Order: sequence, then structure tokens, then C-alpha cells
Amino acid sequence: MLTSLNEDKKIRQLRSLIDQAHRIVLIIHQSPDGDAVGSALAFQSVLQSLDKEVRVIAPDALLNSLLALPGAKDITDATRYPEFAKQLVSEAELIVCLDFNALSRIAPLSEAVAKASAPKVLIDHHLGPENFAQVCISHPQMCSTCFLLFKVLCALEMFTIINKDAAEFLLTGMMTDTGNFSYNCADPEIYIVIAELVRKGADKEDIYRRMFETHTENAIRLNSYALLKKMEVFAQYGAALITITRDELNRFHYTKGDTEGLVNRPLAIPGVVYSAFLREESGYVKVSMRSLGDFPVNILCQEHFGGGGHKNAAGGEFQGTLDQAASLFRSLLRTNKELYLSNHQ
Repeated sequence: MLTSLNEDKKIRQLRSLIDQAHRIVLIIHQSPDGDAVGSALAFQSVLQSLDKEVRVIAPDALLNSLLALPGAKDITDATRYPEFAKQLVSEAELIVCLDFNALSRIAPLSEAVAKASAPKVLIDHHLGPENFAQVCISHPQMCSTCFLLFKVLCALEMFTIINKDAAEFLLTGMMTDTGNFSYNCADPEIYIVIAELVRKGADKEDIYRRMFETHTENAIRLNSYALLKKMEVFAQYGAALITITRDELNRFHYTKGDTEGLVNRPLAIPGVVYSAFLREESGYVKVSMRSLGDFPVNILCQEHFGGGGHKNAAGGEFQGTLDQAASLFRSLLRTNKELYLSNHQ
């Protein structure tokens, strides 16, 4: 038995908005991950069962691993088709925003969504949601938006129309946002939901294989190179750092998603509590961080790397060179030592 969301008024508002709308647009964040794509495809599947016309829009391209999900190739890429994406937003009768907390996370759609006349709904599990939606269902304590969405669907009395595909989408998001249930997964209700999704037909083993154990040859070689040549371990500070230049990415014919999960690898080293991966992009550095226990990498990203996220999984963008970003991270090691020691006792 799942506990209530305690969102009865908002659930009633959401149900009314769904009932009144025919054209519904679901929007997910930039660099969409498994939780964003999984929640959108699952909600689309359920809404289509209610004879709604539903389109999913992403600000940019999906990872190759996620394109294998049924319906993922039909998601509109707003970078590739900007005018069509804006047209879908302007014509929508309801806009549902999934897995992000601020309009800045959906550039180049931010302005179009802000100006859209359709009512907006936010369903998300990140801290500090902006006040742009008429209905905001935000639960940062939950492991993933897919987990939250499952509870929302149950509250909407739509559990029975979650089919096998929707169950696999939801489980994909839960699995990828917890590192295959290795962090942010202490809530016992997570495992009740997993059981329900498996009963619906979700193949947990197949999802794991596709999300975590399927890689191209180039990706394997790139990750091996990064660990062998580019990983720094700062044992006295419980930290690790991996940096990759644009030239190095090009050498291994990098495509989006090839370094997915790389930031987690140093956490396997005994004593390493937090890990950072810095990837050089055009004009900025992409920052990814992961941690164990109570070490808050979200605060580190928020205060120094223009981002944020969850306590054990966060990221950002550094406006400068790769060397500058790496130097900043190294300069913070002493500052973070007290946090490391309190976490390592």
C-alpha cells in the first residue's frame, strides 16, 4: 500500500485540466535523461488511452540508448525543429512540464512556454520549483519524477490504464535516476512500485542491459582512456576528477551519451566519496558530479558551477576553459575536507 501524496486539491485540478483538454504537450528538460524521457513517454501513453492528442517536446536530442524506447524517435527535438516545436506549444490546450524546476532548463522553449495561453502543470522532484505553473506537484524527496508520476497516476485513478510500455518507461526513469537503485533509493515504497511495474510486464533485466550494459566500441575505448589517463584521485580529500578535452572526444568519435555513467566509476575506489567529470564543450564546460552518503554535490554545483541537482547526483555548466574549471575544483578540495571527514567517519 502506497502512502498518499497529500495533494488532493492539486490532483483534482490536474484531472479537470486533463478532462477539458484534447491537445496536450509534454515538455522535458535539456539533455534529457532516462527519468525525463521515461516520465514523458509514460504519461503520453496513459493520456493517449484517454483519446487525447499528445506530443512530447525535448529542447535537444536524446541519448542513443533512449532512442530505443518505443515512441522516443517521435519526440520533437526543438533544436532541430524550432518553429514546429513552438507551434505545438502555442496550439496546446494543456502543457505538462516533467522533470525540471525552472524554465531556463528548457531553452530554446522557455519564452514560448512562458507566453503560452494554455494552463501549465509541473510534475517534478527537484528542489526550488519556479512559480510558472498553475498546478505544481513537486516532491524533491522522491527518487525520480517517474516514481512521483506513478503516484500521481494512482491518485488520478489511472493505475489500470498503465500498460506494459508505460510500465517500462516508468521503470527506466526510476532505474536511471538512482544508478540502478544504488543511491537515493532508501524509501521502501520504491520497491512496491517496482513490483507493480514488473507485474504490468516491465522487464527489469532487459532495461538494465539496455541502459547500463550496452555501449559502442568507441564509447568503451573513450571511457577506458578517461579512467587510465585522465582520472585524478585525491585520496586525502576523498575526491576524484576526470577531465576530457574536445580534441580527446573527437579522437574517439564521441557521440552524445558515450560518457554516460563515467562520473560514477571513481566512486568504486575505497575512500572516494565524491567524483567530478568535466567535459569540454563549445564555449563552456559540462560539469557532472556524484557522491556517496551525505556529501552534497548539489551544493557544490550550485555554488561554484552554475548548476544544482540532488544531494548525490548533480551537474552544471562552467563558463570558462576546461583548465579553469579543473583548477577551481582542485582549489575547493581543502574547503570540502570537513564535509568529507564528517561523511567518512
